[in-house]
Amino acid sequence: MRNADFLTGITTSGTPHLGNYVGAIRPAVESSKNKDLVSYYFLADYHSLIKNYDPRLRKQSALEIAAAWIALGLDYENCVFYRQSDIPEIPELTWILTSLTAKGLMNRAHAYKAFVAENQEKGLKDPDKGITMGLFSYPVLMAADILMFNARKVPVGRDQVQHLEMTRDIAARFNHIYKKLFILPEVVVDETSAVLSGLDGRKMSKSYNNYIPLFDTQKRLRKLIMKIKTNSLGPDEPKDPETCTLFSIYKAFASKPESEQMAVRYRRGIAWGTVKQELFEYIDEILEEPRKKYEELVKNPADIDDILKKGATKAREFSVPFLEKIRKSIGIHSLG
Repeated sequence: MRNADFLTGITTSGTPHLGNYVGAIRPAVESSKNKDLVSYYFLADYHSLIKNYDPRLRKQSALEIAAAWIALGLDYENCVFYRQSDIPEIPELTWILTSLTAKGLMNRAHAYKAFVAENQEKGLKDPDKGITMGLFSYPVLMAADILMFNARKVPVGRDQVQHLEMTRDIAARFNHIYKKLFILPEVVVDETSAVLSGLDGRKMSKSYNNYIPLFDTQKRLRKLIMKIKTNSLGPDEPKDPETCTLFSIYKAFASKPESEQMAVRYRRGIAWGTVKQELFEYIDEILEEPRKKYEELVKNPADIDDILKKGATKAREFSVPFLEKIRKSIGIHSLG
């Protein structure tokens, strides 16, 4: 195996939703079919330890996410599709990188700073109350995920750009102190796949509990779309598509001409019920066949496990010898 041209993963902390599909799964599926690229896609189950303390949920989430990627067409024969925890070289590299990462760099991480700010707003004496070393060191594990396979490009949302910049800093420091082994990964932000809005208009997220599961039943999908918040404008009143959650979701799935036509209908006046019904029908048609495949896959978890283990074997064809190079560069190897 050669190093990764592209690498991305999804944390196993819940059911995959429409936001995951638009932001990570759909572009991954497309690039997984490119025979000229070596693409790595993984289930980030170690990352889920930071927020999720339910072992059953973690296992179920891994099953659902893997099944979703496969059902939606991921070419797991052409790419490298694996579970993070099946690559023991990753946690070892994490510690190596942790040992040379400046604490000050971690102090600047957005997630950590946000948690501290929240504690301070509550008037707590200890600004670090409730903050685990997992949350604090999260960017180092992410760096290990990327650097373990010397990924050249890493597609991320805007909220993850800082972590990629930290990865570059950590890699550069290692290269300077020991030996130039790591490629400095390039951040790839897909401007066309905007962050998907949820039921309440905020970013679709498990944390906000405002998400629409990717493979819910047809009936449940319609019910959730009908619950999306809108304003009080009447059916015939002109509406602004750019500030509407319904339109942002439609735009993420529809073609450019279809989105432009829908925008025209908004400005002329369209009933919210009509938009919701058409959005449901549009998404349901896209997901109809994948939903059937998904339901079959989750009934056969052993088949998914087999696919992931084969992917891990492929991944370790790179990670095992590369970690040996890293170990030698830092002076941890045979004394003979």
